[in-house]
Parts: sequence; structure tokens; C-alpha cells
Amino acid sequence: MGLMDNLLGSREPRRGTGGGEYVELDADDVEGSVGETATTVHIASIDSQRDVIDIKNAIYDGDIVIADITRHSTTDQTMERITQDLQEITREVGGDIVQKADDQLIITPGTIGISRTKLGH
Repeated sequence: MGLMDNLLGSREPRRGTGGGEYVELDADDVEGSVGETATTVHIASIDSQRDVIDIKNAIYDGDIVIADITRHSTTDQTMERITQDLQEITREVGGDIVQKADDQLIITPGTIGISRTKLGH
């Protein structure tokens, strides 16, 4: 269980993770720890239209953004405008955008596509 279960959903309940949303892993525990990378995955929370600016900058820089949209209903007019803005950005850079359930958007730059099929299915 980890980031992918968080993104795609898990079939089994999560066990004690210390109450936080994300668990920080010690880089010393990972062999061949990653140094400098060409693409970074950013975690964002969309609370208002202003948050789109940072997401837009990350996508233009060639990075991936996983955005938490739990503060908004998917039928909320603000969320509709935000989604339209993000779709426009992905069109401009040739990127991709998907909504995962009602709580997350995944946005990628032009060099990365998002599969609409879960692995193993």
C-alpha cells in the first residue's frame, strides 16, 4: 500500500499510518536513492482559482501534479472553471489530465500520458 493505492484505491483498508495523509520514507532505506531528475511529481491542494497558477507553472516546467480537490464538489462552478483552465493548459503543452474519483486530479506535461486502465486489469 502506498501512493498508488492512494491514487487508484485499495481493496483493503489502510492500517495505522500515524494519522497523516502521506508517510515520509527515509531515503537511506532506499537503495540507489534518486538524485537530480528531469521530472518531479508535485502534490497540490486546490482550494481556490489562485492555486491553478502554481499547478500551471509546474506543468509548463514539465512536471506532474496530483491535486487534491476534496474541498470542492465536482459540480461546483468554481471547480468547473478550474478544471477548464487545467484542461486548456494540458492542451497547450500536449499533456494529459484525469480525475480520479471525486477527490483528485492528475495532470501531466506533454511527454507523459495517463493510462485509463488500472494495472493488472
